[in-house]
Formats: sequence, structure tokens, C-alpha cells
Amino acid sequence: MTDSTTSGTFSAEEKRAMKARAKELKAAQGKAADAEAQVEAIAKLPDDERALAERMRDMVVAAAPQLDPKTYYGFPAWARDGKVVCFFKPKSKFKVRYSTFEFDTAASLDDGAVWATAFAVHPEMTADDEAMLAALVTKAAG
Repeated sequence: MTDSTTSGTFSAEEKRAMKARAKELKAAQGKAADAEAQVEAIAKLPDDERALAERMRDMVVAAAPQLDPKTYYGFPAWARDGKVVCFFKPKSKFKVRYSTFEFDTAASLDDGAVWATAFAVHPEMTADDEAMLAALVTKAAG
């Protein structure tokens, strides 16, 4: 085994450590970019949808702070290990009557043979409605 302090080269262990650190830094940059993309996606929404998206963001962060913010097809979303768990779909994207808060396949919501994965959300939703969604987000986040 060669000592890197005397040979002027890096040992295999040092090289592995440097590669691991580079990977960590790249992942951190990606997460920061994803979080910024989410902020930008929310900022572009019409006023009523932006307020609802911000409310959903605050709810998700409180219920499952371990989820990472990102976008999913341009929608504000939250992921675990790079896989989308839940997302907010604004009504203006498809010119429909209501926005939805949805769970993707990475969500841990399985409950018997049938379970809900999407909920219509409206600016008039109550604190009880939000608490119900927050409980599902906590469960979905694993």
C-alpha cells in the first residue's frame, strides 16, 4: 500500500472519498435547483392558485419535512429519494373546474384493495380538510 503523503499521489481510499464528496455536492446542487424550480412554478400561477399552492407547500413541509421540493411536469411536487410522492396540479394547466392535490405511486398509501390518490382542493377548504391531507402526506412520506 502506498502512502499518499510520501508518493505525491492520492490513495485509493482518498480517491473514493473525493468521488463520494463530489457526488454529494452534485446532489445538493440538484436539490437546490429543484427547490428553486418549484418556487418559480408556484410564482407563475394565477393569484388564487398561487395562494392555494403555497398553502399546500406549507402543509407538506409541516407534515413531511423530509420530502424534497421539486417539480413534476411543471407542477409543484415533493419527492423521497428522487421519486415523486405528492404534487399540486393547478386547474389552469388543463382549464378544468378545480385544482387537485395528488399522490404518485411512490406514496405509501396502500389501504386494502382501494384507496384515494387524488383530491380536489379549493381555496375554501377548512383546517379539518387540510389536517386530513396532512395526515395522508405524513403516511405517504413513509
